[in-house]
Amino acid sequence: MSLHKEISFEDEICGQLAAQGWLYAEGDAARYDRPRALFLADLVAWVQATQPTAWQTLSKNHGTGAEGILLDRVRKQLDDRGTLDVLRHGVELIGLRQPIALAQFKPALAMNPDILARYAANRLRVVRQVRYSSANENCIDLVLFLNGLPVATAELKTDFTQSIDDAIDQYR
Repeated sequence: MSLHKEISFEDEICGQLAAQGWLYAEGDAARYDRPRALFLADLVAWVQATQPTAWQTLSKNHGTGAEGILLDRVRKQLDDRGTLDVLRHGVELIGLRQPIALAQFKPALAMNPDILARYAANRLRVVRQVRYSSANENCIDLVLFLNGLPVATAELKTDFTQSIDDAIDQYR
């Protein structure tokens, strides 16, 4: 394997992140939902694990459509309010008493075991070669997800064959 190829750089980054507890699997890019721009399995699993009462209420109110209702609402709120606001304040859904949280930030004090459990349940995932467009097959080298929401992207280049200008052009 050549050290001068982008794929080697991707392998190294993904391996290091996986060693630190990030979720990573070769076939993850196929599980990415292009229309919603979310990693659905992680989003639903996180809500089910950390807010079971809210999930039960959603399931009771919407039956088998609960997952779609949640995912569509999250997508709309991301478009309207932005990722950081949605991560900080969650999303409201009709029939729920409080917003559904989409992340748990590290608490300042380790006094509340429920908050610590939710923080530990955060699902960090790295996905390679994410095809993001419905119009073409363009892809981003790496996307970092927090509980199914994309929070960062990386376009990797090697010093030997490509420049930062190549990455900038590719992002454009």
